[in-house]
Amino acid sequence: MNNDEYDIDTLAVRAGTVRSQFNEHSEAMFLTSSFMFGSAAEAAARFKGEQPGPIYSRFVNPTVNMMEARLAALEGAERCVAFSSGMASILATVMGLMKAGEHVVASRSIFGSTVQLFSNILGRFGVETTYVSPTDPSEWRAAVKPNTRLFFVESPSNPLTEVSDIRALADIAHEAGAWLAIDNCFCSPALQKPLEFGADIIIHSATKYLDGQGRVLGGAVLGSKELMEGVFGFLRTAGPTLSAFNAWVILKGMETLSLRMEAHSRNALALAQWLEAQPQVARVWYPGLPSHPQHALAMRQQKTGGGIVSFEVEGGKDAAWKLVDATRLLSITANLGDTKSTITHPASTTHGRMTPEQRAAAGIGDGLLRIAVGLESVADIQADLARGLA
Repeated sequence: MNNDEYDIDTLAVRAGTVRSQFNEHSEAMFLTSSFMFGSAAEAAARFKGEQPGPIYSRFVNPTVNMMEARLAALEGAERCVAFSSGMASILATVMGLMKAGEHVVASRSIFGSTVQLFSNILGRFGVETTYVSPTDPSEWRAAVKPNTRLFFVESPSNPLTEVSDIRALADIAHEAGAWLAIDNCFCSPALQKPLEFGADIIIHSATKYLDGQGRVLGGAVLGSKELMEGVFGFLRTAGPTLSAFNAWVILKGMETLSLRMEAHSRNALALAQWLEAQPQVARVWYPGLPSHPQHALAMRQQKTGGGIVSFEVEGGKDAAWKLVDATRLLSITANLGDTKSTITHPASTTHGRMTPEQRAAAGIGDGLLRIAVGLESVADIQADLARGLA
C-alpha cells in the first residue's frame, strides 16, 4: 500500500502487512530460527544482499519486518530497525553510528538506565557525554564540542514530562554536524512525530505504548535509510534481536494505538486537574495543564498531553511511600504505557541508580510520584489516590 495515501489510523491497522502463500487475514508469526534457500547460488545472493528475502532470524524475520514497516509508516520514517528492548535500541544507536573519542550531548532529564548506559558503560569505551537542561537550547549550544556527534533527548521527559523544543535542538545539532535523537516513548507517533520537527533519529521502547498492554519487551530505532544502515549493521553482528513473537504482539498492539492514546490522555488530564486541587499535593507536572512550564510548546508539538502524570506530595519520601502503599487499584510497578494504571516512586526505582546529585539536577525529589494513567475509570483512580492522600 502507498503510505502517503492514508491516515495514521489506517496505517496502524494495515501498513507493513505481507501475506504468505496462504493469504492469511491476520499477520503471520514466523517462529523459526532460519530460512532455507533453493540453491547455493540463492543462499550466496541472500547473504551478499543481492537478493531480498529472509536469511536468519537474528537480523531478518518476516514478522519483525512487518512490525518495522508499520512503525516506520506511523512515524513517517524511511526505515525502522527493531530490537529486543528500548535500552538495546539506545545502545545500538550509539554503537552503530559513533566511535571512541566522540561526544554526546544529552538531556539530564532522562531515564535512569539511560544515564547509566551513557556514563558508566559507553564512557568506558571512549564515548563522552555532557548533560544539559532539556528546556534550555542555549545549554545545548554551549555544550557542543568539535567531536560532538549526537544529541539525545526524551520529550516529554521521564518522569517530569519536561518538553524540549525539537526544532531548536535540531537546528543546533545540525549546525554542529551532529544528529538529534528523540526518545518518543511517552507520546508515540499517535501524538508526536519528531521527524517533522527536524529530528534525525527516533527511538522507542516498544514495551510501552506500542504494545500497550504490558505483555512483551521490544524496541526500535527509526530514521533515514542511510543512517539506519549503521544501526542495522550492529544488530546483524551483535544480535540484540526482537523475537518474532514479541514483534507480532507489538504489531497487533499498534492497531489500537490512536484509540488508546486518546483515552490515556483524556484520563491523565482529568487526573492532573484533580491532583492540582488536592492540598497534600505540592506540584503537578503534566504537559496538558496550563500550569506546565512548556504547555504552549507541548501543544504545538503534541496532539495531546499524553498519559503520564507526575506530582510531588508534601512530606517527602515517607508521605510518598505511604500513598503508594495505600493504593488498592493502581499497580505498583515501574512499567508504563499499559492499559492498567501504574504508580512508582522514581527516586527509589527508575532513577534509583543515579547519584543524589544527579537526581537533584534532574528535579527528582523524594516526594515525587509518577503515574502512568491507564484506561480504568478516572473516578476510580482518583478514589484510590484519595485514600493515600488522606
